[in-house]
Amino acid sequence: MNLAPSHLRFPVYEKCRLLVNIATFALLFSEIVQYCQNRVHTVPELQTKLSELGQHVGSHMLDVIFLREKGFKREIKLLSMLIFIKSTFWKIVFGKEADKLEQANDDDKTYYIIEKEPLVNKFISVPKDKGSLNCAAFTAGMLEAVLNGANFPAKVTVHWHKGTTFMIKFDESVITRDKTVDSR
Repeated sequence: MNLAPSHLRFPVYEKCRLLVNIATFALLFSEIVQYCQNRVHTVPELQTKLSELGQHVGSHMLDVIFLREKGFKREIKLLSMLIFIKSTFWKIVFGKEADKLEQANDDDKTYYIIEKEPLVNKFISVPKDKGSLNCAAFTAGMLEAVLNGANFPAKVTVHWHKGTTFMIKFDESVITRDKTVDSR
């Protein structure tokens, strides 16, 4: 017997594909950016505020996505979780897979998800005085909340490099646990 509430029972892509009109999303997200911008004074503060809002969204999405897509089965391996985010999570949130997933050459705790043109940056015009603003900080907050909620503690930051790069720095405990799981 399925005890999930009725609005959670259907798979996202099979029975009912819920899509948000791109114009509606653009308007809503631009209002979010303006709301945050009116409450801060610097670009780093604005990106932090967007990240905090993204964390709120990501924490609520985590359980719904695992329920719908995986039947409550959670990932326990680091690489599996990153591939889940790059493919399944990204498809659900943005309608397509992320462009690339890479690991840093010099640090086994650092990974990069690269998106050439993130949807959240597509409809935002950045004034010249805020030239370094990357509204994908909202997405970075979502990623951080999903990883932390799935027991992969990490800090996610956003950078302009090859488009937009999400730098994911995992806690040492994640790497240690992953090596232990791999050795079994």
